[in-house]
Amino acid sequence: MSGVLVSAGETSGDLYAAELVYALRRVRPETQFYGCPGDRMLAAGVEPIIHASSLGVVGLVEVLAHIPRIYGEFRKLTHIGAARKPQVAILTDSPDFNLRVAAKLKQRAGTPVIYLIAPQVWAWRQGRVRKFPKLLDHLLCIFPFEEAWFRERGVNATYIGHPLTHVVRATSSREAFFVRHGLDAGRPVVVLLPGSRVGEVARHMPVIVDAARRLTASEGAQCVLATATGFEARAGSAFFRERIPGASIKTIEGETSDVLAHADVAIAASGTVTVEAAILGTPMVTFYKVSPVSWAIGRHLVKVPFLTMVNLIAGRQVVPEVMQDEATGERLAAETRALLVDSQARETMKRELARVTGMLRTPEHPMVRAAAIAAEYI
Repeated sequence: MSGVLVSAGETSGDLYAAELVYALRRVRPETQFYGCPGDRMLAAGVEPIIHASSLGVVGLVEVLAHIPRIYGEFRKLTHIGAARKPQVAILTDSPDFNLRVAAKLKQRAGTPVIYLIAPQVWAWRQGRVRKFPKLLDHLLCIFPFEEAWFRERGVNATYIGHPLTHVVRATSSREAFFVRHGLDAGRPVVVLLPGSRVGEVARHMPVIVDAARRLTASEGAQCVLATATGFEARAGSAFFRERIPGASIKTIEGETSDVLAHADVAIAASGTVTVEAAILGTPMVTFYKVSPVSWAIGRHLVKVPFLTMVNLIAGRQVVPEVMQDEATGERLAAETRALLVDSQARETMKRELARVTGMLRTPEHPMVRAAAIAAEYI
């Protein structure tokens, strides 16, 4: 049946791949898309062979229990995908899964592979890059330092810019947002961003609920928990009720950009949302927790000075990083309080975030550039 196989295993990857599908349809309107979509790619008309939500597990140890199920999904995608002989495969993020998909499609169907969102092998397990020249026909990078790093290692890589710089913006005014959600314009707003996967959100909830209670008590802060569209459908309607009993926390689903744009400070799980916060100019404190075993193994493998992308792009610490055992409610509240009470510190961080955003923004929309590259293979 030919067409284009697309695969994404993360919420952010699903967003970027959906944008690429839309851009590619404008260039090749007759193209069929199928593979491993998330909700955004489904809305873009990508036919599912499997669904991206079935792959969302984080942590070296945490993933072990899910390997049989994930392997079953992998076999289904590669068997059906290869049988349809796609003209090109566009694989987005989730390297532990998608690099194996690339290898299998190359083996079974000789499919050209475009990889969107370069795997962060420059950060850890750098030996994986040796496979890339034979495995990937084109690697599309969204961070400015990546193109040279990969090209030096024989990979056909192109920096296209960061997609979020062209799509992230507030959709309503601060006044309208506050009225819509019953917020008090005279009190500071702290947005809580625990992640996008059910497992990581469950792991992070105790510390951010504790931080929220402390900030409400000491600063009169209004704490808003921002979740991705469809999160409660995946996690269950009781997910948050069970985890924030008695806490003064408002939950808002599917409005992350607006919540970030109108918040005074964000407490954000390290990941793509920190880039979104930077683009919107929202001061933040970043954190992350995995299992103790995953942390013990991972800290010896990571080869970068920072764990938050904003700091990596800046080349220095712009936002606080509160990781693993240090990520307690008390510490997160203290770091957030320091930003809430010091307007000069907030303004200094905003200037640094604007500098980072300038490094990520390109004149042409990244997905337009990506679509032009992908169209060459169709």
